[in-house]
Amino acid sequence: MKAPSYSRAIVVGASSGIGAALVEALVARGVRVAALARRDGELQQLAARLQPLCAQSGGRLVVRVHDVAHTAEVPALFEELHTQLGGVDLVIYAAALMPKTAPDEYNTEQDLAQLAVNVGGCIAWGNAAARLYSTQRHGVLVGISSIAGERGRKGNPVYGATKAAMNHYLEALRNRLAERGAHVVTIKPGFVATAMTAGMGKLLWLISAPEAARQILRAVDARANERFVPCRWWMVAFVIRSIPSFVFKKLSI
Repeated sequence: MKAPSYSRAIVVGASSGIGAALVEALVARGVRVAALARRDGELQQLAARLQPLCAQSGGRLVVRVHDVAHTAEVPALFEELHTQLGGVDLVIYAAALMPKTAPDEYNTEQDLAQLAVNVGGCIAWGNAAARLYSTQRHGVLVGISSIAGERGRKGNPVYGATKAAMNHYLEALRNRLAERGAHVVTIKPGFVATAMTAGMGKLLWLISAPEAARQILRAVDARANERFVPCRWWMVAFVIRSIPSFVFKKLSI
């Protein structure tokens, strides 16, 4: 396997699911990783579980409690981690919020909380990475979006809207940073077996979080612009985008 072009990473939203799986995969590669999340207990459990792996691979793991809704904390925290890791050349934003939403529910507080986590936090960490990468002229930013951002589905209007906003922001940042030698990858997973999908019944093409992490890092290594995970979800996205609006609004998806 070709050696990765990064050795010092920040993973935001790292206490469970895809984020935790990415931390483990990076540590296994010998990467120095800062894992951030709101839940201190789960972060400490992750650190204890990966301690033997760090010793084996030569990787390093530091954990920090951070609520991504507190965007004012990001610049100072980013600088602290940059110093502690000896630099930063990979930032992965994996934090996400998707509350269950009833068909007749219109909860503004809940909806704005999704905006704060899924969009606001992504922008805060993306901007911090972009400022550094613009100066050092290299680095990779990865945003974990979702296939849910491809169309406005009735099931969870705001979650899909936040992922569409992420897609737009990450594409614009990719175009801007390309002139500075840095790269931005947009990841659009389908269904991944995490706490977010628990209780949703039988799901199409469901994969494990470790498998999702493996495919995500493969996309990063390939310097993909965007990647569906698994790749076959691009076919679903193509079909969904092709359905006329007057038909789409009648569907139950």
